[in-house]
Amino acid sequence: MELLILVLVGAIIVTAIADRRGMQPALIIVVIALAVSFIPGMPRVELDSHILLTVVLPPLLYSAALNFSFPSFLRNLKPILGLGVAMVVITAVVVGWVASLVIPEFTFMLALLLGAIVAPPDAVTAVAIGRKLGLPKRLMTILTGESLVNDAAALSLFAIAISQIADTHSFIGNPLLLFGYNAILGPIVGGVLGVLTLWIRRHLQNPALETVQGFVVPFAAFLAAEHLHASGVLAVVIAGFVVGSGSVHAGYQTRLQERYVWNSVDVLLEAFVFAYIGLQMRFIIEDLRDARESLLHITAASVLVLAVVLAIRPICVFAMFGRGVVSRRIDSAVNVEIQASPRRTVRRAEPVDKPPGRWRRFTDRIDHRPLTWQESTIVAWTGMRGVVTLAAASGIPVTMANGEPFPERSAIQAIAFVVAVGTILIQGPTLPWMIQRLHLHNEDEERYDHTQTALTEQIVHDAADRVIADFVDRPPAALDAATVEFIKDTVARQARDAEEMPDPDAHTARNDAFAALYRAVLNAQREALVVDRDAGNVDDEAVRAMLERLDLQEAGLSARLESRL
Repeated sequence: MELLILVLVGAIIVTAIADRRGMQPALIIVVIALAVSFIPGMPRVELDSHILLTVVLPPLLYSAALNFSFPSFLRNLKPILGLGVAMVVITAVVVGWVASLVIPEFTFMLALLLGAIVAPPDAVTAVAIGRKLGLPKRLMTILTGESLVNDAAALSLFAIAISQIADTHSFIGNPLLLFGYNAILGPIVGGVLGVLTLWIRRHLQNPALETVQGFVVPFAAFLAAEHLHASGVLAVVIAGFVVGSGSVHAGYQTRLQERYVWNSVDVLLEAFVFAYIGLQMRFIIEDLRDARESLLHITAASVLVLAVVLAIRPICVFAMFGRGVVSRRIDSAVNVEIQASPRRTVRRAEPVDKPPGRWRRFTDRIDHRPLTWQESTIVAWTGMRGVVTLAAASGIPVTMANGEPFPERSAIQAIAFVVAVGTILIQGPTLPWMIQRLHLHNEDEERYDHTQTALTEQIVHDAADRVIADFVDRPPAALDAATVEFIKDTVARQARDAEEMPDPDAHTARNDAFAALYRAVLNAQREALVVDRDAGNVDDEAVRAMLERLDLQEAGLSARLESRL
């Protein structure tokens, strides 16, 4: 335990130094951890794979889903599913095929197990770099959405391969049926727990308790789904979507606390995971020696698998999202027309007098625009591996059902760790350079974001005007006309910008009326934003940004009132 705490503290210190110097924390942590692992007498830092999967992975996934816009997820469903499911399967099969050819000891199922382990990229580093360098929102959405989906696909393949190799009892014998069962029941479990969480929060009415309850949700969703032999990853993701979408109805303190608390949890866990990855390399080599594996042969195989992993993603990305003749023919066949808004598409053949059906309304929300070659290049180079590869490699059982040692366990783990470290060290340093050189600013996207921000501002201003007008028409009886006019002007001014709150100097009727009116304005603004969002009139991301501004305004008002009164 003491060693784990030292690793965590060291990773946080390195993260702080890297941030201050403008470097990538993940890359620096891995390099330093690799060097530290070869210090003579350095003890092995080892965690059970069950701990990695149930303690580290759920909160990372839940935090990403909690702050992720579900409408944005649906709008970019095509590239997300293409990257998060199709590419994971393709990568696993291709890596399995190559590994089975170059390593004679590997059966195809053992090679497929290796492929499932190295298939899912971890978008943590890519998203962090993209946020700093200003990647377009659509690319950030695609990368985040992919990381929420690909883990479930990879872990499902991993479980199927383990059950086939180790001859363990599987809940459902047919692999395809098992995959479908995971994909269907997992989201149901997550959705139920998400709705239950929102119901409990409505009755708690306590920001501290609501935040504490939020820590339980990812673990409860993961464990409940796994107990039912379903996908714990999908359960956590859907629970995060449900709670995040419903948080607009929570109190401002709950939203602010969760936002900053989960950001801190992300930094803590990500720093630890990358440090843990780097610290394993020396001991993986020792395990290979103990298993009498040829280091030269495994090293050559690891480099080849790393090359395949680096190559297969660009090939798949440009095949699926390239703007070639095939894409244009498909667009022409389905008769898709891109509107001025860069996020909506409609089909021209629809009769004007016929109301669109439910399926048509759903498909019209999907963004059918192909990625540009610059966007495809960035997506193709964001394949760094992380926590899932680490946890899956560690999760290979030591023995099979008959008690015999699991075949080629050390070799698979060694190759997986080389791929994880290699992608971090190769793609991590070059991704910022690539983003800066490709100049990815999308004027249509920026214009759309500006329009949506202006729309949210207009919505909150209109809501404030309605509440203030009602206050003027029916003012509190204890206030004279001059005081009513002063309060109206002050609240109207503060409702339209985030200037400093006026100093309430006493617990008077005027200050009580001011606080009550201002809070009524904020509540009306939030309700108006949610109504327009649910009606599809304004973008969810713009609504979330405006809600954060309103939350900060109310926090400032409450702090000043509490300090004075």
